[in-house]
Amino acid sequence: MKNGHTTRQKAPAGRYALLDELRGLDLVSMMLYHACWDMMFLFGIWMDWYAGMPGRLWQQAICWVFILLSGFCAPFGRHMLRRGVTVFAAGALVTAVTLVFMPENRVIFGVLTFLGTAMLLTGVLEPLLKKVMPAVGLAVSAVLFAVCYPVGSGWVGLGGWKLMLPQSLYANYFTAFFGFYPDWFYSTDYFGLLLWLFLFWAGYYLHKAVGRRRMEPLRRPVCPALGWMGQHSLLLYLLHQPVIYGVLSAAAVLFA
Repeated sequence: MKNGHTTRQKAPAGRYALLDELRGLDLVSMMLYHACWDMMFLFGIWMDWYAGMPGRLWQQAICWVFILLSGFCAPFGRHMLRRGVTVFAAGALVTAVTLVFMPENRVIFGVLTFLGTAMLLTGVLEPLLKKVMPAVGLAVSAVLFAVCYPVGSGWVGLGGWKLMLPQSLYANYFTAFFGFYPDWFYSTDYFGLLLWLFLFWAGYYLHKAVGRRRMEPLRRPVCPALGWMGQHSLLLYLLHQPVIYGVLSAAAVLFA
């Protein structure tokens, strides 16, 4: 006991508990979204709201929070390149498993492949990124993310300005990796590098703009269970789909 507070009220030294908990909360939201996806496309339970705009907004909110938060947390690590290799390898594992066991629901260039690539690029380019003023980097990254957001539809733009892109860009798997996917390309989880890298970097520069001193209130935990999930997000991401599929399969047999 010290100053009327127990030490358990604070996060372990070096961790910002609320960031872990926010990642954990987003992970829970993603698991629920994927459970709904499985019910729709694997078990034939149609949900109009999920197939419509509410489902689309839910999916985008999960993506935005997860990638922005990943970029925000990137400067905490001292081994960004090593972490990038690990996450990229996990993405490659997901791709290999889905191609072998469920090719009709394959994952090519999914979120883990993107995050691993973003971490590797950030680690390599960090000496240059650090030369940019945080406020400028945040503003430029946010604008470029907005400009490139419609790249999957064949154009870039902002407001009334619209630039159509040549269809020759949308050619093959190589161009799909960067965000220019051809009509025949299919993946149940897809994050093109060009678009989402700017959101990752917006998070990176937001971290720099806020500064460590103003982050101190983020050390106090609110929900340790979510914090634990946030700290083990990679492992839980790799395991959640088989677990969800198993639970739904068991439920289908019980209530058939």
